[in-house]
Amino acid sequence: MRRFSKPLKDVISSSKKKKKIGLPPGTLVYTGDKIKEKTKIKVTDYTEDQFDFKEFEDLQIDLTKFEEPLIKWIDIYGLAKIDIIEEIGRQFDLHPLVLEDILSPNQRPKMEDYGRYIFVVLKKLSWNVDQEDFEYEQISLILGESYVISFQERDTNLFNPIYERIQIPKGKVRVMGADYLFYVLIDIIIDDYFIVLEKVGEDIENIEDILIKNPDPETLQNIYRLKRSSIELRKSIWPIREIINKLQREQSNLIGDELQIYLRDIYEHIFRISDLLENYRDIIFGMLDMYLSSVSNRMNDIMKVLTIISTIFIPLSFIAGFYGMNFIFYQNYQYNLLFLVIIVMIIIAVTMLLFFKKKKWI
Repeated sequence: MRRFSKPLKDVISSSKKKKKIGLPPGTLVYTGDKIKEKTKIKVTDYTEDQFDFKEFEDLQIDLTKFEEPLIKWIDIYGLAKIDIIEEIGRQFDLHPLVLEDILSPNQRPKMEDYGRYIFVVLKKLSWNVDQEDFEYEQISLILGESYVISFQERDTNLFNPIYERIQIPKGKVRVMGADYLFYVLIDIIIDDYFIVLEKVGEDIENIEDILIKNPDPETLQNIYRLKRSSIELRKSIWPIREIINKLQREQSNLIGDELQIYLRDIYEHIFRISDLLENYRDIIFGMLDMYLSSVSNRMNDIMKVLTIISTIFIPLSFIAGFYGMNFIFYQNYQYNLLFLVIIVMIIIAVTMLLFFKKKKWI
């Protein structure tokens, strides 16, 4: 059975947020719960014909020194070492508020255009098998003229397929620019939403089966869990439509015209996900009504049985009570009258049962 108490990581994150209250805007404080994750930096440099990959645990080089037409992808996971995040911000001249949002992993998905670069915050969703629920993780992306920077709280292997695609010579990622790499990163994050929604759909089917057979209080808890999860999913998914719309509408020099068709494809995926989520929400609210109706019907059945039993025994109790009070007057005929009373009581009970059955009350 799932527990609905507040998770410990939320308590830790909440205490860190309290420490940040009152500090000036742009103050770098990591408010996440993955403080034990080591910070690592993966740097991938590539062109159509060249490929180079390096991995660091500390930032001792200037990442901004590279020549055209080289594309640089800097993938950072583990945000506890604030000095590394601060140094990257200094090298690429990132706004302090951008760095603050990166270190605050409870941001609403959003997109901001700073002219020289575009900053996007997304929510990665994944299914936790142990907890039988999904979990969130913030992923921040920065698109520059010929570079992309991604920030993750931990190494989730989410981008491993992209690393494999980049290593393919003459592959599309190698041929296209940094904006296409930016698109690919967003696309793979959104693709995971389908997996999570598939799990939600399986949960809904299982609960529906239980509702039809024998609902119990645990079923109601699971329905409320799904209801809460659908609300959280909606908070993560709906803002992405606005992000993609802004990327399409705002004529940024960092996004080429050839990328528009790919952005439309992402928007179509988000629209399908949103539509599917809304259908699930309607089903979940319907299941709640179904549960209440099921419990009410079961209670009505119980009350009907008790009422029938009471109705049958009311006249029998009256006869037994009346006969018992006047027993002294029937002492000379006690055995004959006793058998007669018993026969009358049986006839009354059988007659009432047949009457109830004819009326289809039982």
